[in-house]
Amino acid sequence: MKKLLLLSVLLGGLQATAADSLPNIVLIVADDLGYADVLFHPQPADGVSTPHLADLAKRSIVCRQGYVSGNVCSPTRAGLMTGRYQQRLGLYTGGEAGSGLPMDETIFPQYLKPAGYVTAQFGKWHLGPDPAWSPALRGFDEVFGFLGRGAHDYFKLDDPEDPIYRGTEIVSEKGYLTDRLGEETAAFITRNKEKPFFAYLAFNAVHAPLQAPDDEIEKFDTGDVNRNTLLAMGKRLDDAVGRVVAALEQGGVRDRTVIVFLSDNGGPLAQGAVNTPLRGGKHTDFEGGIRVPFLISWPGRLTPGEFDHPVSALDILPTTLAAAGITASEGTTFDGVNLLPLLSGETPPPSRDLFWSSGSEGGWWAVRSGDWKLVGEKGEVSLFDLAGDVSEANDLSEANPEKVAELTGLHDKWLSGMAEPVKAGAKRVGLEGGGAAEPKKKKKKKEKQTVKDAPAPSI
Repeated sequence: MKKLLLLSVLLGGLQATAADSLPNIVLIVADDLGYADVLFHPQPADGVSTPHLADLAKRSIVCRQGYVSGNVCSPTRAGLMTGRYQQRLGLYTGGEAGSGLPMDETIFPQYLKPAGYVTAQFGKWHLGPDPAWSPALRGFDEVFGFLGRGAHDYFKLDDPEDPIYRGTEIVSEKGYLTDRLGEETAAFITRNKEKPFFAYLAFNAVHAPLQAPDDEIEKFDTGDVNRNTLLAMGKRLDDAVGRVVAALEQGGVRDRTVIVFLSDNGGPLAQGAVNTPLRGGKHTDFEGGIRVPFLISWPGRLTPGEFDHPVSALDILPTTLAAAGITASEGTTFDGVNLLPLLSGETPPPSRDLFWSSGSEGGWWAVRSGDWKLVGEKGEVSLFDLAGDVSEANDLSEANPEKVAELTGLHDKWLSGMAEPVKAGAKRVGLEGGGAAEPKKKKKKKEKQTVKDAPAPSI
């Protein structure tokens, strides 16, 4: 009996030691956040108030060239959750990915739970329209959020037609949704500070509808009521992030917690988002639609600073698994890479190719190879050298037909390995019919998009 008791104590001690060595992981995703609508941007937009994110950035590596794999919400989330291009699953558009990420796809909690993690999802899901697609059925121990659509009313939290779920049960809630998501996440951290945990906090802020408490809106005076509301929504999101970080600090686990923060896509210009100095916004494959605020913090391992090489939301899953010492099962292939050796300086950043495609229904597609980027829409292309033109103001396609052909060939090869779109028709305009992409026709001066002066380098 004594031997059995001693063995139990030893095994318990080994398990505790193993658990203590696992980093906590907090993945925070903002929704439709403008590239310049955070204070850790080198030249933030006027009126922006995100002091908690600014403090977090001081203890983070800020990735100035952080990309997502799509220009709208749900396709990006499919790529983020799987670490693979969503096009491998035929998910090119918002309607396709929003209709459901296949249930046999392995996502974060299904990798982490077997290693001893307790897992939770808070906020927006947008990877399946009804309870059959619930994150509670995909490995999350706790769930608090909404399912069906990309948007949700921020004040009406008791609507049976657009419900809030706790687990798989509909609940009636009160308050401001952004606040509630921060409170629930902080409470989860406090309850589980003695265990390794994974918290996926997916805000719907600052996605429409534009809603914020009146007293918050009154703090902003831009002359535009919509912009005032958007800034207030961003401020409230920032407060919620501050609440989550405070829970980590109060629980004594901040230094062994990996925090990743990013937006799901670029800010929508029609909603008043500011993506300066980037061109375009949500729904486009210009930089303003796919380059986002992006930072990674792990005080116990990574020295704060800036990383000025391309990284992708696809990298987050393989990076967090590496941080936890988890090896994916044989045969698992990620399109993302483990960023830890790059961010720590152990390995020089390689040149990499990144790809985008919305299928022929959306028309947009792009490829970045080194500093060259080719952007296509409905059979026409534009070519940019991002090293000196982050604003994509100078189309070099007519002067560089060989580069256009090279990058088109790269995209063709990548796209040939992707699945057929679930709903969007052909993979890309002009590809299946053999039509070659053509340089974009020059627009008259008055039709050109106004591009604000670019701030200092390292954007």
